[in-house]
Amino acid sequence: MMELTAVDYAAPGGAEQFVESLRATGFGVLKNHPIDPARVAAIYEHWTAFFAGTDKEQYLFHRDTQDGFFPVAQAETAKNFAKRDYKEYFHYYTWGQCPRELRDELQAYYEAAHELAAELLGWVEKYSPADVSARYSEPLSGMIDGSDLTLLRILNYPPFMGTEDPGAVRAAAHEDINLLTILPAASNDGLQVLGSDGEWIRVPCDFDNIIINTGDMLQEASGGYFRSTTHRVVNPRGEARGKARMSLPLFLHPRRDVVLSPRYTAGSYLDERLRELKVV
Repeated sequence: MMELTAVDYAAPGGAEQFVESLRATGFGVLKNHPIDPARVAAIYEHWTAFFAGTDKEQYLFHRDTQDGFFPVAQAETAKNFAKRDYKEYFHYYTWGQCPRELRDELQAYYEAAHELAAELLGWVEKYSPADVSARYSEPLSGMIDGSDLTLLRILNYPPFMGTEDPGAVRAAAHEDINLLTILPAASNDGLQVLGSDGEWIRVPCDFDNIIINTGDMLQEASGGYFRSTTHRVVNPRGEARGKARMSLPLFLHPRRDVVLSPRYTAGSYLDERLRELKVV
């Protein structure tokens, strides 16, 4: 069975090792990275209180712009699945709605995670073979310049209390839409990635690690060289079913006008996928 090994962000050769992991599995795990785990833990604590309260209903998402709170009943439905994922979440954009008392902390994390994401995209660009680089309509690092579509999602997977749909799944198997996803370790286990051998691989949940995966847009732009790997969040078992799970993915998006391939711009691709997810 394949395994995911954490790459030292600061080590010589770490950038190349990281990009090779992305190429081989669609995922990379970094240790000794610049994201402070204490900052992530604080966000989880504060947003756990937000999701437990009733004020969240004041921030229901705007369908046209997709910012704000998505309740369980309006969560996304994975492509080729009939049932919605069993989760609730908040979409934070720098220009979008957010509780005033939570904005500064979230914005500071957004900026730190975006800076790391941009650096990692530069690594991908640097270590793309010449024939793959020739497919890029512009340098990868330039695709995000001026973009206001990069999304920070605060995810809450509620505990299983026996009242949910019997077929409820926290996150059905899916691929991400964007270029790269930056994901600090969740508050509990559950993330798995589908290996090339057809086996599901547990993604390490060490809280000092950060997880990165390629999305559909990078797959499209690279002609499939960097594949957008299927992943899921499995339901907990036993006593763990009574525990919630918090997660904090940053989805790195290009500007809408960026040409990904002869078939798609970033904007047309995003619109197509949002329709598939049944959120627009």
